Amino acid sequence: MEKIIDIDKIIKQLEINNFEVFRAKNIQSAKHVFENDILKHLKLSSVSYGDSITMHKTGILDVLRNIDSIEFIDTFDKNDSWKAQINKRKKALTSDLFLTGTNAITEKGQLVNLDMIGNRVAPLAFGPRNVVLFIGKNKIVKDLDEALKRIRTISAPLNAKRHDDLKTPCQKTGVCSDCKSPQRICNTWTITEKSYPKNRIKIILIDEEHGY
Repeated sequence: MEKIIDIDKIIKQLEINNFEVFRAKNIQSAKHVFENDILKHLKLSSVSYGDSITMHKTGILDVLRNIDSIEFIDTFDKNDSWKAQINKRKKALTSDLFLTGTNAITEKGQLVNLDMIGNRVAPLAFGPRNVVLFIGKNKIVKDLDEALKRIRTISAPLNAKRHDDLKTPCQKTGVCSDCKSPQRICNTWTITEKSYPKNRIKIILIDEEHGY
């Protein structure tokens, strides 16, 4: 039986925690919300992003790349060397806007994430003046225990599988084994209880299932 999710209740709790929340009925609506309810109200000179399947689905990165007045810091440019990518990821911490997703949201309005090198969770915690998260309703869980379980059994293994250059046990087993692999993607946990300053972190909560 499908779990019943009271999205309005989740939004209210996130707002209590000082997140600014926008609701979108689908991925196309999420793009519209971002362009019309968020982007138009921000003064930006630079933007960057962390990997997120849901964010990529919106097509918003192509929009931002084509705005001449905004510096687009592409931290995943395959033409760059690894060193160049790392330098761009450091620069992304100073951007005016950072876009990404999240691994889980609890009913208490906490954001829970697990990252490999920290380029996604570090900007979430500190640096960029504005952060926007694109989040499908399937990321909502009851509490921190369920968040950790979800990430170890769904998010991390599936994210590892989509990277052909990685070799980790979870790519085969589908479950985290607390591995010792040098390419382990599970290195830094973060729990974001509240947005500081208020409304710095903006959430587009999508009433569909998207991403891992």
